[in-house]
Amino acid sequence: MKAATFNSFGPASDVLQVIDFEQPQPGAGEVLIRLYASGVNPSDTKKRDGAFPNLLDNGAVIPNSDGAGVIEAVGMGVPHSRIGERVWVYQAQFARLHGTAAQYVAIASERAVALPDNTSFAVGACMGIPAMTAHRCVFADGDVNGQLVLITGGAGRVGHYAIQWAKHAGATVITTASSEESKKQCIEAGADLVVDHTDPQMIAQVLQFTDGAKVDRIIDVEFGANLENSLQLLRVGGVIASYSSTVVPEPVLPFKQMMFMDLTIRMVIVYAMPEQAKKAAIADITDALQKN
Repeated sequence: MKAATFNSFGPASDVLQVIDFEQPQPGAGEVLIRLYASGVNPSDTKKRDGAFPNLLDNGAVIPNSDGAGVIEAVGMGVPHSRIGERVWVYQAQFARLHGTAAQYVAIASERAVALPDNTSFAVGACMGIPAMTAHRCVFADGDVNGQLVLITGGAGRVGHYAIQWAKHAGATVITTASSEESKKQCIEAGADLVVDHTDPQMIAQVLQFTDGAKVDRIIDVEFGANLENSLQLLRVGGVIASYSSTVVPEPVLPFKQMMFMDLTIRMVIVYAMPEQAKKAAIADITDALQKN
């Protein structure tokens, strides 16, 4: 089969090579998938850039955790009825070398999720890290119906799906975006208010919209960089669910202030999500896709 691989770290144009690679075979409990789309996430590019120095110790990597395709073979213990099934894939390149940037991938059957007939492979390849992360951020700490939810970076993929999850669940959704195109995308996704996070009046704009009420939840793309603003906008007993802190990777926490606010800080990454949380996300994703 053909596969994109890298055996050194650096920019994609410098290190990625498309080569002939031995086609995998499904082991016990696995399925073999002919891939038609591969999703690229920030975690994939960070790995290629060298975020995990030991990643290449055991050989070249086929990148990307998310993808979509059709099951062509199954291993022992997997029903033969799965052959021919359209699926989307997640965690293909987690704790293993070979992901979805190839013609085929063999992966545990439970990581290959049925893809509704009305959904393209391209859309299916976007369901893993982005949609599941967003689902966990929005729902891990209970129902958001009737709540005020602030989603930073609403035009990013996780933010895009978080807006939809929260709005569908009955929340009033506030999000941040800077460009006009990004703001438009947030409104189309369902946001009730979009503010520019670079505007000095951003906090005042949010509180004016809420009649002075502070938000119940914050879904945050930049935990460290946004923390000062977050603490001004979050109510006592509120929740910050964050899935990234790239600009300030090791933030200093104002512990006393946060303690007296009785805050919950939740860090989210798909790979470490409890299996029940993954199943809940998959069920809701399937339902949403079927309803288009």
